[in-house]
Amino acid sequence: MSVKSVFLRSLQVLLLAAMPVVAQTNDRPNILFCFADDWGRYARAYAAVEKRPSINQVLQTPNLDRVAREGILFKNAFVTAPSCTPCRSSLLSGQYFFRTGLGAILRGAQWDSKIPVYPLLLRDAGYHIGKSYKVWSPGTPVDAPYNGQAYAYEMAGQEFNNFSEAATRRVRRGMKFEAAKAEILDQVRKNFAAFLSARKPGQPFCFWFGPTLTHRAFEKGSGKELWGIEPDALKGKLPAFMPDVPEVRADFTDYMGEIQAWDAGVGVLLQQLEAAGELDRTVIVISGDHGMPGVPGGKCNLYDFGVGVALLARMPGGVGGRVVEDFVNLMDLAPTFLELGGVTPPVVMTGRSLVPVLRSSKSGLVDAERTWVVTGRERHVAAAREGNLPYPHRAIRNQDFLYVRNFAPDRWPMGSPNFATDTEAPSVASVEKDTHVTFADFDASPTKAWIFSQRSDPEWKWHYDYAFGKRPAEELYDLRKDPDQIRNVAADPAYETTRAGLSKRLLQVLTEAKDPRVTGDGLTFERPPFINPYDYSTPAGKKKR
Repeated sequence: MSVKSVFLRSLQVLLLAAMPVVAQTNDRPNILFCFADDWGRYARAYAAVEKRPSINQVLQTPNLDRVAREGILFKNAFVTAPSCTPCRSSLLSGQYFFRTGLGAILRGAQWDSKIPVYPLLLRDAGYHIGKSYKVWSPGTPVDAPYNGQAYAYEMAGQEFNNFSEAATRRVRRGMKFEAAKAEILDQVRKNFAAFLSARKPGQPFCFWFGPTLTHRAFEKGSGKELWGIEPDALKGKLPAFMPDVPEVRADFTDYMGEIQAWDAGVGVLLQQLEAAGELDRTVIVISGDHGMPGVPGGKCNLYDFGVGVALLARMPGGVGGRVVEDFVNLMDLAPTFLELGGVTPPVVMTGRSLVPVLRSSKSGLVDAERTWVVTGRERHVAAAREGNLPYPHRAIRNQDFLYVRNFAPDRWPMGSPNFATDTEAPSVASVEKDTHVTFADFDASPTKAWIFSQRSDPEWKWHYDYAFGKRPAEELYDLRKDPDQIRNVAADPAYETTRAGLSKRLLQVLTEAKDPRVTGDGLTFERPPFINPYDYSTPAGKKKR
């Protein structure tokens, strides 16, 4: 054999070794992944496992509850980053968000096509893939990890993304709500039907259902007007860091209406799978990309209210009614889906497959090693701080404690105030409608506006400071005594051993995962291209600063 032949043969062996291994099997399951924008850990099924009052006791989510009843409810599921694009970069790639290059930020994100992602690996392994609505955005190219719009099934309509607005328009024209709901849900049904009809006989599928209805803005008053949810039913059921006042309860009610619409959309897909005889050949996984937007402690925060999410799963032939306490990071889903599809996950993935947990019959802690998760965030809205600087923080969460490390405590966590005195402050009305007028990493909302309006009132000043104020370099919360995570005990000598241990463990995990924030000089995310000359908060998206 010639030297050239030997070289080519060696190269072929190396390339084959680097490729994902595909199992030769004809019984690979379908995969239906339902992923809601800004959903949080909300479904009626969670009320049964919570130890205190919550809005889950008021929610009506029969379809989500069915999946929990016939499958698995995860109590401790978290995202790697409480911001849409970084979270999705992580989930699709099976890696921590900070390993995805410009996918680690929101505005200004760009996708690196060299990063392997589970949908395209499953496609290459013979799966019929498709999606409806949002997968990966904002960012360039939109939905790149799903090959853009090449596998989009949305021709029947996208009104489900803005359910409350679309339904309210119909109702105010005289249509009954049930008829309006059915008309909008019919778009969901037709989109999924088009996807199912496009696959080859016997071909397994992987479908991403990603509506944005639980992302703001939703129609004010729609929770009560459309769904009949009474704001006063939430009295005493909000977290301690949320002002329990009519304006805030009404805002939550509107959010709950969108969650109930989300549940109805999931129900449509379940009905179609049953009608097609595919339900018991399909793995169903349901989750969301982070916590509630436009409220204290939610989206863009590393507290449970920001990074804790619902995770429900139904396995063909699996044991139903299981409540699992294993700590799960949503980056674990990519290797999970690949293993289910008979594909060996690439070694670059930092997530761990959940297949052994899904196939178990146990409740409680199934995998003894799943006792913690690490989360973090860099940049959300580009112009939230001067110079497009991020707010860099990381956290480690276990059963009893949450430890947060703020790397730039001199910066404003939710973005700069943009005013120094009350005479310079934006109007309350503008704070409700325009995210960018102040604290731009905190979505515009009635709750934001109400808290902002109370900033000088001693009764509510604590809520304002909690929502928008600067934070110390370290935070530690004892969840056994403080489940709402509002009493920082990092400086308490009684907790010094715990604080030091969690700090050391966090930095160890970040270093092993090659987080640019703790490797080298730690300033990667402070330089171009992460800090760029554009203001991505403008409508055009590329206006020079």
